[in-house]
Order: sequence, then C-alpha cells, then structure tokens
Amino acid sequence: MADTSDIRTPAQIEADIKRRREVLAETLDEIGVRVHPKTIVGDAKAKVVSNIDHTLGRAYVSVNKAVTEVKAQFVDEEGSPRLERVVPVALVAVGLVGLLALGARRRKG
Repeated sequence: MADTSDIRTPAQIEADIKRRREVLAETLDEIGVRVHPKTIVGDAKAKVVSNIDHTLGRAYVSVNKAVTEVKAQFVDEEGSPRLERVVPVALVAVGLVGLLALGARRRKG
C-alpha cells in the first residue's frame, strides 16, 4: 500500500530540500566556528579572566572586611580612637623597633 499523505509537487519537494540544505549549511558553519582552535582558545581565555575577576572580587571583599574589623578594634562608633587599645599596641610597636635597632647596632659594633 502506497503512502498518499505527502501530496507535494516535485517543485515543493525540491524547495523543501533546498531549505533544509541551507539550514544544514548554517548549522555546519556554526559548528565549524565553535570547534575552531581560535574560538576554543578565546573561550578558555574568557573563562580564566572571569575566574580571576571573581577570585579578585572575593579577595577584595575579604580584605575589606578584615580591615573594617581591625579598624573597629581601635576606633569607636563615633570615629574616636580607643586609647585603651591604641596605647598598648603603640608601646609594643615602639618596643619592637627599639629592640631591632639595638640588635642592628650590636651587629655593627
């Protein structure tokens, strides 16, 4: 028994085949661009840059948070220094600088 559901003319069939060939050619061109080495390298570079940007952004946020937390230890909510915390740290820093200077002077002499 013959299939009579397709009652297109030969010209319609040829036009359909032509359209399908054009679509197939476009698809093959797109695949060719996607698998071209320059495209693959460009995509890889873009991904690396994106990852670096993301990592740097996260690092910036982390450092900013740490600086804010340290600053909060030495400055009150009004922006005034907390002398009970600043003075001991300053004394320790001066002591360390003094010890380093004394050690350097002993090595020279």
